[in-house]
Amino acid sequence: MSSNKINTPAKLFVFAAPSGAGKTTLVHAVVTKHQDNLRFSISYTTRRPRTNEANGVDYLFVNVDEFLRLRDAGEMLEHARVFDNYYATSRSQVENHLAEDRNVVLEIDWQGAQQVREAMPNCVTIFILPPSMTELERRLRERRTDNQEVIERRLQEAKSDMAHWDEFDHVIINDNLNEAIITLEGILIGTGESSPSNNDKLRARIQRIIN
Repeated sequence: MSSNKINTPAKLFVFAAPSGAGKTTLVHAVVTKHQDNLRFSISYTTRRPRTNEANGVDYLFVNVDEFLRLRDAGEMLEHARVFDNYYATSRSQVENHLAEDRNVVLEIDWQGAQQVREAMPNCVTIFILPPSMTELERRLRERRTDNQEVIERRLQEAKSDMAHWDEFDHVIINDNLNEAIITLEGILIGTGESSPSNNDKLRARIQRIIN
């Protein structure tokens, strides 16, 4: 893929996944590998930063009052409330990247993806799934960032989130990271034949995961 330019003209790629599916690891690996062709859209959030997070790098951290001010000013392409916190995408940031012929990567939840599809119907939407619910729970526990109550809530929310996979253009089952990276690279250059959400073989595998 390194010899191919990702989707000219520039496109907006929208990623969503249940918590613990490995979306951030997967997407960051591909963006790092192809940083000349891809730019992250850094989201606003009202949650407190984790110890390994930096403002302006991982998120744009704002308080609730500032969040609401930006929303009312029309600065947000989409916004949602998740786990008692607000998240949003900067409209101007996305539009500026696209105007400069830069492909944009957006990591949000399925609710936000619905809003982005309405605002920018030419975007490419990608949903990341874990290989099983058992593996999802293992990944959440290995983070060691949440207590038992939060983990249980995240697992319940994950089941609800995963029910929306069929709304997306592509689905990647993140079992093996290297294989998932190859699949994602295929989507980004427009050659991903195994990942469209209407692929019968993929749909059968997804049903075994979510049922």
